[in-house]
Parts: sequence; C-alpha cells; structure tokens
Amino acid sequence: MDANAPDLKSWRQATQLVRGGLKRSAFAETSEGLFMTSGYIYETAESAERAFKGEEERYIYSRYANPTVAMFEERLALLEGAEVCRATASGMAAVFAALLCQLKAGDRLVASRALFGSCHYIITELLPRYGIETELVDGTDLGQWEAALDRETACVFLETPSNPTLEIIDLAPVAELAHGAGARLVVDNVFATPVLQRPLELGADIVVYSTTKHIDGQGRSLGGAILTNDEDYVEDDLTPVLRHTGPAMSPFNAWLLVKSLETLAMRVERHAVNALDIAQYLSRRGGLASVLYPGLPSHPQHGLASTQMSAGGSVVCFDMTGGRVAAFDFINALRMVDISNNLGDTKSLVTHPATTTHQRLSAEERAQMGIGDGLVRVSVGLEDPQDIKEDLDQALKAAGV
Repeated sequence: MDANAPDLKSWRQATQLVRGGLKRSAFAETSEGLFMTSGYIYETAESAERAFKGEEERYIYSRYANPTVAMFEERLALLEGAEVCRATASGMAAVFAALLCQLKAGDRLVASRALFGSCHYIITELLPRYGIETELVDGTDLGQWEAALDRETACVFLETPSNPTLEIIDLAPVAELAHGAGARLVVDNVFATPVLQRPLELGADIVVYSTTKHIDGQGRSLGGAILTNDEDYVEDDLTPVLRHTGPAMSPFNAWLLVKSLETLAMRVERHAVNALDIAQYLSRRGGLASVLYPGLPSHPQHGLASTQMSAGGSVVCFDMTGGRVAAFDFINALRMVDISNNLGDTKSLVTHPATTTHQRLSAEERAQMGIGDGLVRVSVGLEDPQDIKEDLDQALKAAGV
C-alpha cells in the first residue's frame, strides 16, 4: 500500500462524492476513465490460471468486475458507510440478487406490505415458487413485526419511505427483532438515498438501491447497488450468484453514475427543499382528500421521519376525492410536469400508481397498501418551485379541484 495514499474514509462527504474511488490510468486523465472492455489479457497461461484460482488479484472478465464499475462501487460505499458495494444492471436485479443469494427452499422471509410493485411480485409470487415461505406485515405496526418474527426467519425486507404511500418504518427495533429471529435485514433505501438516511447505522445488514433514481437522477441510465458490511454474506452468498447469473452493470452506465455522484448531495438536498415547499402548498391549497409527505407534521410518522431522516425526500403524494377520473383529468392537464413512472429525476414527474407501478395488484391488495384510485405520486424535480406550483394549480383547477 502507498504510504502517501489518502485516507478516503477520513474525507468529508462532499470530497468523497467527487474523489472517492478514483483510480487514474497510465494516461493520468483528470476525469474518471471509461473502460469499455469485456475481457482482459494475461501475459502467460500460468497468470490466467492463478487469476481463476483466486491466487492473483486482477480483472478477469467484466461480468465479474470492471475498473469503471469498481470506481462507482467504491465511491457509493464511502457515501453509504459500507465496506462493500456491488453494482448491478438495474435496481430490481439488486433486490432479487440480494434476497435470492441468501435464501433456499424451506427458508422464511418476512417483508413489509407497502412495497414497489415489482418487489411485491418477487416476494409474493416468485420466491414461493422456490419453496420459500413469505409473510407480509404492516410495516408501521411493531406488534405485527414482533408476531411475525417470533420464530426462525432467514431474511427481512422493507422499504422506508415506502413506494408510493411514504410509510416510515422504525428501523432500529425492526433490525433488533430480525436479528433475534436469526435474519438479515435488507432495506430498500431508494426514496431516502444515502444522503438523507443511512440504514446500516440503524441496524440494517444490507441496503439496496435502484441507482436509476436519484443516484443517476437525470433519466439516463439503469443501475442497481447492494451495500453491506457483512463480508461472509458477500463472499459466501452474493459474489457467487452475481458472477454466475450475470446481472452486471455496464461500464458506460457506471461511468455516468460516477459522474452523477459528484452532485448527488446538492441535488437531493434541493429536491427535498422543493418537495417540502410543494407539500406545504398543496396542504394550504385545500380541495384534496389528503397530502402525504414525511416532512409535514400531518404525516402519520412525521416524528419518526424527523429522527431517522435528515429531510423528507423528493416524493409528494396526494389523494383526490374524485378517484381515477379526477386523477386522470389532473394528470392530463399538466403542461410542464411530465407523466412518467420514474422518480428522483431533475425533471418533475407524475404517475398514477394504481394503474402503473402497482397495477398488477388486486384492488384488495392496493387497498391494504393505501393505494386508492385517487392517489397521485409526484416526484418533485429541480425546476423553480413556483413554476411547479403554478402547473399543479392549473391542472387541479382543470380537474375541478
């Protein structure tokens, strides 16, 4: 090790986001290098043999590891406060790999009910096909967690804030219950980002992200990430599954994400300022059945959100009394805000969860999650908040609100 090498962990957040993980090539480039290569060459057959045996540390194949992807992984790990980060091709690849790599037939998984539609599918439909028992609980009810985790469990999975109803789950006691049942706690932290919430510090074992959202934040690339301090999990469970099933992140996407991390904190902080402004405006405006935002005192878990997160995030939801018709009228009347199921983008985006991200669920399942036909999800962007408010106002008026 170079004695003059900087102690990356001692750097403050802004410095880590600009310089973390940077490894320059022999060309001494200023910007991070983009290594668009599938494979690597060996000087001798013996060197290749040693590499495949794990006796020589080097790049073997970009499905296993790649210099650009490694820079992104190290930079995000520094931000998260994790020892290890593994990047994947998408957020759902990260969720699926993080769960399946540690589960086998006969194991048991407990999850919060309020989940993104694809996560709900994995847990309620896909994993049971492999003989894995799954149980859903109301994530905000600690009593339900206690009842579900009163026997041996392999894994616990949750989102906080949840998509789309922004439920906040108390991570520390759930982590304690999970560990008491012999389970690892996996937290999808995509709505909060590591800028606003660090689940590993609150007892989580594994954190997953769709880096497509705020981490890219500009609508350009798909990606996912799995972060942990559990070296046994990485070596025994995660690494073999990633290597042999192949959900590898593209080096080009990793390069985009490395550059995006440089501005992540500034963007997320501004998203949260804008979102609070929008949420307060909608609450004052009236005419809506409810407005949901963790930063509002009216949010059911506002107190918990205030202690667990440093700000309320970028997503605001509201319920329209006119149901689907009113929601569609509102969405179709928007002039600036775009209709899209993505979130965490520089551009403000709106979607109707009941007919998009959660349309596969039955009406009963959506009702259990609080997703009514009048629920609208707004991902608040980085435009001037006054322009966002004016667009929302004219669209609400057009919808008769």
